[in-house]
Order: sequence, then C-alpha cells, then structure tokens
Amino acid sequence: MRQQGLNLRLFGVWLVLCAIWSSTWIFIKLGLHDLPPVWFACVRFIIASAALTIFNLCRGASLPRQRRDWLLIAATGFMIFAVNYGLLFWGEQRISSGLSAVLQATIPAFGLVFAHLHLPGERLTPPKIGGVALGLVGVGIIFSNQLGLAGPKALWGSVAIVFGAMSAAYSNVLIKAHGKHLDPAVLATGQMFCGWLPLLVLGFLFEGNPLTLHWTRQAIFDLCYLALMGSSLAFCLLYWLTRRVEVTKILLISLVTPVAAVIIDAVVLHEKLPTRSMLGGLCVLLAIGLTIYRPAARIAPVAAEALEG
Repeated sequence: MRQQGLNLRLFGVWLVLCAIWSSTWIFIKLGLHDLPPVWFACVRFIIASAALTIFNLCRGASLPRQRRDWLLIAATGFMIFAVNYGLLFWGEQRISSGLSAVLQATIPAFGLVFAHLHLPGERLTPPKIGGVALGLVGVGIIFSNQLGLAGPKALWGSVAIVFGAMSAAYSNVLIKAHGKHLDPAVLATGQMFCGWLPLLVLGFLFEGNPLTLHWTRQAIFDLCYLALMGSSLAFCLLYWLTRRVEVTKILLISLVTPVAAVIIDAVVLHEKLPTRSMLGGLCVLLAIGLTIYRPAARIAPVAAEALEG
C-alpha cells in the first residue's frame, strides 16, 4: 500500500510538470511579440529566483557547505538557464514554435547517452532506445508541416535550440549523478542566479536598456506566469522528482509537452486538431510505455531505491 501511494504521488508530480511545461510554449510565443529574447529569458529567471529566495528564507533552508556543490550549481545553472533557455528564446524568433518544440524534444535522446556514461544504474537498453526514437517520430509527425515551412534562414535558430537541448540533458544527468542530496528549492534558486547573470550581460550588450522595452500588460503577465509557474514551481517539482526516479523518465516530459501544447492550442485558440497530431500523440504514448517498461525481475530493486529516496 505504501509503495502504491508513493508511485501515485510520483506519477502525479510527473503529470503536473507535463501540464505546466506544455502551457509555457504559448506564453513564450506571446511574450516574444513584445520583448526581445535575451531580456525576456533574463527577467523571467530574475523574478523566479527572487520568489524562490523568499520561499527559502521563510522556511529557513540551509545553504550547501561543500565547494563542489556550489560548482555543480553554477555549472548546471549556466547550462540550463543561460545556454538552454537563452538559445531557446533566441531560436524561437527564427523558426515556428512547433519546430522549436520538436528540436527541444531531442533532450531525451541526448539524456540517454549522457545517463549511460554517468549513471551506472541507467544503461542503454533496446526498449529505451526504441522508445525515445518512436517518441521523436511521433513529435515529428505532429509538426511535419512546420518542418517544411521553416526554410533555410531557420538553420541557425534550429542549431541553437538543439545545442541548448543537449546542454539541458547533460545538466539533468549531472544533477542526478552528483546533486541528489541538495535541497530542490535551494538548487533551483542557485541555478537561476547563475543563469540570469550571463543573460543580464548579454541583454545590455545586444538588446539595450531594459527600461526602454515594450512592457505591455500581456508581456508582464507572460513573464509572471513563466517565472512563478514555469520556473519556480516547476523546477522545485523537477528536482524533487529527480531524486526519486530515473532521469530518462523525467526527460520524457519533453516528449509529452509538444503533444499537449498542440491540444492547448486547439482548446485556447480554437484550432482544429489534425489527424497527424492524433497519430503522433499515439506514437508518444507508445514511446513512454517502451521507455518505462521493466522486466518483472527488476521491479523490486527499483521500488526499494524509490523508497530510499
């Protein structure tokens, strides 16, 4: 009974993360109409890190004491928040949001390779490889029309987002390998500080004074949603989950979110859901089943590991 309750809680947190990050695409798209990409990403994480700092102070959270922990926070924060999100916001100005979602969905593919190299308990297996490959095919089917419309000018935007996805996957694996003992909220706060500082410098250098930007009410709302829900809450849940399940399962969120984003667009913007989207969604569901499948003999050790987390 206790194990069943734990599994339900883990699955519930996983679903909440999928829901939050599925909705962020539409807010990024709307926000980029008014704000330049670097400042948009930078201010998002300034707000998020400020909210998390207040949260940590209120609950009396203790800071890491080891130098290696701070190095891990700084390195992974730079990779996730400066490199990945900076390149994602920059690249999405040059290609469609659909293609951006496809390219960001390569995170699990990179994560499988990095996990195989750094996490002894998460070796590559045929079901995992087949699951991620099928998932990428499914996402590609959904956005195949956007893939054809991107054009040659989108090359650098596409390369930037793929490089950012690789950076995010490597960062997640490093956290799983070396940061399981860190408090999730403290970890996320430190990473965001280490991420928005480089973006702050780049914003002043390439996009000018932030006070002169087009600060509409829609842009401010987009920023607050992305900062408080898409960053502060979501990354705390992510790192809580990272300590308890395989990193490959967590990285599958990036396969689910593009599919869910299509459904959100269909509901919010009243767009028709095409047949190829439903077919691609089925591929993603099958991919998840392949990736999380384990032989019966391995279920008990995995359950014990989850309880220890």
